[in-house]
Amino acid sequence: MNCLPQPVSSGTTGMPRIGDRAPAFTATTTQGEINFPADYVGSWVILFSHPADFTPVCTTEFMTFASLQEEFAQLNTKLVGLSVDGLYSHIAWLRTIKEKITFRGLSDVEVTFPLIDDVSMQVASKYGMIMPGEATTQAVRAVFVIDPHGIVRTIIYYPLSLGRNFDELLRVIIALQTADALSVATPADWRPGDPVIVPPAGSCGTAKDRMDGQDQDVECIDWFFCTRKVSEEEINRAIGRTPKGTGS
Repeated sequence: MNCLPQPVSSGTTGMPRIGDRAPAFTATTTQGEINFPADYVGSWVILFSHPADFTPVCTTEFMTFASLQEEFAQLNTKLVGLSVDGLYSHIAWLRTIKEKITFRGLSDVEVTFPLIDDVSMQVASKYGMIMPGEATTQAVRAVFVIDPHGIVRTIIYYPLSLGRNFDELLRVIIALQTADALSVATPADWRPGDPVIVPPAGSCGTAKDRMDGQDQDVECIDWFFCTRKVSEEEINRAIGRTPKGTGS
């Protein structure tokens, strides 16, 4: 049985759902024109929106994203930002960040991932990033995790006032890749190195030799609740990750 999600064409307007193909668009960005998601086939992508340039919470988020870009790259994950501001506003804001802003020890931060010009709000509308109850002229803090096949795998929304948790975004990418590579699931608060969930018999993955104890790595509390020990090193090998500082 194929454990990977199968694409579904939503055929509807509004925000895409988990399992849908990521809505396609062409856009001008601070790094040139992009054709999304076609230009990113083979890579995971975090497509995220922010309310506005030259705002403080968004500034802290962009500095944090930029500081973690290499770590995301180790996970074959690329970053694409968006707001409903124009290209020249984006360029001026990113220059200001690099030249003037210090945050939690970060300074001289250069943002090199693309930031989409979406003055028309066409892309934001395709992805349901405009929430009228929150703001009609700004995008909320949406996060779409899109897999190498162009399928939406995770959607997270934050209000204007709440900055994102970047540890969680990294955890989501690692957990999704681990689940795909090992045909497992991840429990609450899972971190690399913690036990993973072995799917019940008859679902994706195998339950062979679990309950009779022949699989020494699997511990079963009941027929539907089995976990398996997986080291962080095994996970890194399975998802092709080279942790920062360990070399190639």
